[in-house]
Amino acid sequence: MGVLSHLRVVEIGSSAATSYCARMFADFGADVQKVEPPAGDPIRRCAPLTPVGQSAWFAFLNFNKSSTIIDPAAPDAVAQLTAMIDNCDILVDGRDIDPANCPSVDMAAIRQRRSGLMHLQASWFGREGPYAGFAATDATIRALAGLIKLVGPAEGPPLHAPDFQTGILAGLWGFIAAASSAMAQMEGQAGRSWSVSIFEASLAISEYLMFEASARGEVMRRIGINRFWPVFPGGIYEAKNGWLGVTTFTPAQWRAFCDMLELSELGDDPALVLGEERLQHVERIEREITPRLKVRTAQEWFAEGLKRKIPIVPVPDISDLLLDTEKKERGAIVPVVLGQEDGLTVGSTQRLTLTPPRRGGKVPAPGEQQAATDIRKQLPLAAPRSSTCIDAERQPLRGIRIIDFTMGWAGPLCTRTLADLGADVIKIESTKYPDWWRGVDRRPAYVDTQMYERSQAFCVMNRNKRGITLDLTKPRGLALAKRLVAGADVVADNYSVDVLPKLGLGYDVLRKLNPRLVMLSMSAFGANSLYRDCRAYGSTLEQGSGLPIVVGNPDGPPVMSHVAFGDAVGGLNGCAAVLVALIHARNTGRGQFIDLAQIECMMPFAAPWITLQSIGGMSPPKYGTRHPQFVPHGCFRCSGEDSWVMLAAIDEKMWQRLAILIGRPDWAIDASLQSAEARRCIEDEIERAIEAWTLTRDADQAMSNLQAGRIAAGVARQPTELLKDPHLRSRAFLQEVDRTFIGLHPQPSMPIRDGSGPFTIRTAAPTLGEHNSEVLSGLLGLSCAEIAQLASEGIIGTSMLSEGS
Repeated sequence: MGVLSHLRVVEIGSSAATSYCARMFADFGADVQKVEPPAGDPIRRCAPLTPVGQSAWFAFLNFNKSSTIIDPAAPDAVAQLTAMIDNCDILVDGRDIDPANCPSVDMAAIRQRRSGLMHLQASWFGREGPYAGFAATDATIRALAGLIKLVGPAEGPPLHAPDFQTGILAGLWGFIAAASSAMAQMEGQAGRSWSVSIFEASLAISEYLMFEASARGEVMRRIGINRFWPVFPGGIYEAKNGWLGVTTFTPAQWRAFCDMLELSELGDDPALVLGEERLQHVERIEREITPRLKVRTAQEWFAEGLKRKIPIVPVPDISDLLLDTEKKERGAIVPVVLGQEDGLTVGSTQRLTLTPPRRGGKVPAPGEQQAATDIRKQLPLAAPRSSTCIDAERQPLRGIRIIDFTMGWAGPLCTRTLADLGADVIKIESTKYPDWWRGVDRRPAYVDTQMYERSQAFCVMNRNKRGITLDLTKPRGLALAKRLVAGADVVADNYSVDVLPKLGLGYDVLRKLNPRLVMLSMSAFGANSLYRDCRAYGSTLEQGSGLPIVVGNPDGPPVMSHVAFGDAVGGLNGCAAVLVALIHARNTGRGQFIDLAQIECMMPFAAPWITLQSIGGMSPPKYGTRHPQFVPHGCFRCSGEDSWVMLAAIDEKMWQRLAILIGRPDWAIDASLQSAEARRCIEDEIERAIEAWTLTRDADQAMSNLQAGRIAAGVARQPTELLKDPHLRSRAFLQEVDRTFIGLHPQPSMPIRDGSGPFTIRTAAPTLGEHNSEVLSGLLGLSCAEIAQLASEGIIGTSMLSEGS
């Protein structure tokens, strides 16, 4: 029996985002009924296809669900669908993306009858704003979200990954919304109507660069394949027999990397201490390091990096992932049955150890029902509180307390999301080792001027939290941390796996203090992994996930998509895992340990290619800026410097409108060009004609003209341009927050809403130790004298200590 076996979910419409959201419920045992038209969900026909023509993408999104066929032309279609919705707990609705011939139902009447129904609606851009009516694809959304322009050769065109990203990101956000509602209903709240914007959901990946740019000015541009500001070296390099992912973020890692390559003169150069400084000398540094990395294999360098605590990792082929015994044992790669074909795909990344997710399953044929365990009458659920006095504006997680030991991006994003939803998050730092996103520069000039309080990235990731400092290496500091944990619901950390256990804060200790405690460990590879000691950042996770091998040009190297892709993805998956574990804890009174491996969280983006190779043995093709299904498709140069627009013709009618728009009406009526495969024969000629048209317009004008013709298109934005994006402004996505040291600054809203506006950001990120007295006196009952004594002993404080202090 799964944690969510008491839930019935109905999925309507056709959307990768809603399909992935619903699959996450199925992973933990929910009865998911997918409603399809007689021809089936259109995603069943999406490339890449298996040898017998089944969609590997559809398989990943839909195993362990049931399928119900409803013909909208049938006289009882509306009644049939209404009855299904009336009998479910959660309706996951993708009709705004593609209605897929779904019958129209009276949702207002259903909601009036079913106050407990949770309704999640996904759309490309939300229902209001300048982009609300835009045609879109995965790639055009990513272009607008600032996720394409910084990738690829400096001269262009920008490169981008295949079309399997925005649905995963928005699906995660949708699941977070729905699962938090399930938590709220246990406290007596009514069901909610949520919306998720796929465009805004994708900004979780680009918000770091967006807000760092706002603080530092125009510092970002495309600087070459596998090169990203502000980390260098932080890319993929050729080794003796394969490829090696390298990330040197801290000064110590840079020196260790140089020592490993016997380039100590580079490591000792005072002009090359930080990555931003090294980016000024890219050519010089790569001339030195590139030939040296080719003399040993990626595995040999990996072993050497482990010894020296350098974040380096081999970049696997898809075939390497399929041979990885550990990933199969952990459930990162699971069996999947697609009709007569048996293959492998990516399993759930929410690795709950007491109540694990299903390991693989069967993809339903159209209309096929699969066995589901309905435990509503079997499991004695915690009685909900009286729902007679419901505060409709109440955050769904109010009353949940989280002790936050996380740093950087991934962990803080997880806990920030929980805080945004109303949880009381207490962030614990140390004056010796504060969150490294306050800055890794520990030189006195940086510390003494309190520059660590001016980090925009830190402020964005840590809003709505309370912040305290504790020296956990001292007995009194450790004892206070344990007292906080004893009264908490969740502990979260993203340290290396041994850090908290060595301090005396391992799960084996904490669960004795608090049996209902949920503890989330967000390590890079997992607590019991052979690679558990490998240092990693978000870039390392992408490098080791299999995704870079499918990105880029056919004759080129593996291509990274982001400076730290894995961080945001790990954070969202961590949040989803915590919510599932909290639901279980509320129902049973039992907490558990979550062994989240962040590298596994990146693998869904390569899932279709894993399935394809597992069945047919086919290595994944690399399409550059082209597409396996849409022709034409790509990023086209516009007038002006480094100006690009992404466009796609996703069906024949869209192709005809595009051909007319670019001045080739003959193509629009040519019967021999009315299929994508036929057009692929003249794809070069089509692309030249499109670029001749786009070059006469700036990118925004080109997008406007294309969208006026109902053609999917999006400007390839710089992340910093999103701060002035008219659609985001019209939806109040960016909120102004005032904070000591930096004043008013913009913050992104969550992409999930339970009304017309975003959740309000309640408080700015804490300064170091800002809430020491409030938490220690208010929660633990310490007196002013006791708090003053802690400060005098250096157990708490409000100032960072510089290097050597």
